[in-house]
Amino acid sequence: MLSSFVFCLVLVAATYFFTKNITKIIHNIKLGKSIEVTGSSTARWKNVFLLAFGQSKMFRNIPMACLHFIIYAGFIIINIEILEIIIDGIFGTHRVFLQVLPINIYNIFINIFEFLACGVTLACIVFLIRRIIIKVPRVTHPDLKGFPQKDAIYILLTEIILMSLFLTMNATDLILNPNLGINFFISGKLSEIFIPFSPFTLEMIERTCWWLHIIGILAFLNYLPYSKHLHILFAFPNAYYAPLEKHYGLANMPHIQNEVKYAMEPNLMPPEVSSETKPEKFGAKDVFDLNWKMLLDAYSCTECGRCTAACPANITGKKLSPRKIMMATRDRLQDVGKNIAQNKVFVNDNKQLLGDYISVEELRACTTCNACVTECPVSISPLNIIIEMRRALILEDGNAPKEWNSMFANIESNFAPWKLSIDDRDKWIQNVN
Repeated sequence: MLSSFVFCLVLVAATYFFTKNITKIIHNIKLGKSIEVTGSSTARWKNVFLLAFGQSKMFRNIPMACLHFIIYAGFIIINIEILEIIIDGIFGTHRVFLQVLPINIYNIFINIFEFLACGVTLACIVFLIRRIIIKVPRVTHPDLKGFPQKDAIYILLTEIILMSLFLTMNATDLILNPNLGINFFISGKLSEIFIPFSPFTLEMIERTCWWLHIIGILAFLNYLPYSKHLHILFAFPNAYYAPLEKHYGLANMPHIQNEVKYAMEPNLMPPEVSSETKPEKFGAKDVFDLNWKMLLDAYSCTECGRCTAACPANITGKKLSPRKIMMATRDRLQDVGKNIAQNKVFVNDNKQLLGDYISVEELRACTTCNACVTECPVSISPLNIIIEMRRALILEDGNAPKEWNSMFANIESNFAPWKLSIDDRDKWIQNVN
């Protein structure tokens, strides 16, 4: 009874703090501007199954995709085993599913869990070698200096420890309860190590592993809101709200379009529109100016670096890194959330996303080639954020290189980027045979 009471306290506390932290994140995302979600829900659910569940875009690199999928499948499927542990913890039972399932079915499930546990352990070891020994550039990029680099290592080590605890728990339980009829393929071999131990020692090891395993999982759950591994949860809604059509152009700005249209054909201007109409704010200088999907993107970022590895600006030594754009947006959003939590409303901190978190040099280096969007495994678009901030620079601040200003002037005067009048535009063809 005491054990069940303590377990319930731990479970309730872990659930409370996790819910509290996730609620804060959702409130932060809702600080973004509203957007209309259109398109078939069937097509959106298809995105969820292909991108989030199926990880279809990961399989461009098959070996790494397979290792990642093993970790992912282990995380999803082993949750069934966690459910059994939770029920046992609450009611003080022992392997409750063994009481409701035929022994053969239970053996199949538990051995699947064990094979997954071994697969997860091996995959995590490979990823640690890539980060610590081989130092693959994409996962040791300067973007990840400090906590982001350590964060990935912490998670990989935690996964290895949790899987080891699971197998050790099964191995000792097999010796303590040989009459249960369970046939562990992997931990059955492992149990040979523990045969010389006394029953008391075996029980202490089994109970310790049981408690550390479930507490470790609950601790991991509460670590997620502070980690890039939040994408484990947010990849699903992000895939659902991802654009259904591949859009390689810039999103239209109706207000600008109307200004041009009315300037060229004033008779089309509606009566209620006048020169005194206050223009809307153009682009984005802070997270409040971005829409909620862009902010959801920031929290869904896996920090995998595929976007940065494909970015031609970054490859040629420019300062731009699409991954850093998403990380900086998330950092700013978290700082804004803390500000609101402390003051009930946002109090000006004399900072903004544009300038304090993301530099003008980074924004201007972008070629808008869409490579970052194409490569992202969970349909994140750093490009949308870059474009919105560049619009603020140009349309709000008039901040552009002189070459761009010359182009803007030519477009305004000649309706083309070149210094050629409309009448002279086709003269070049006269010299063509």
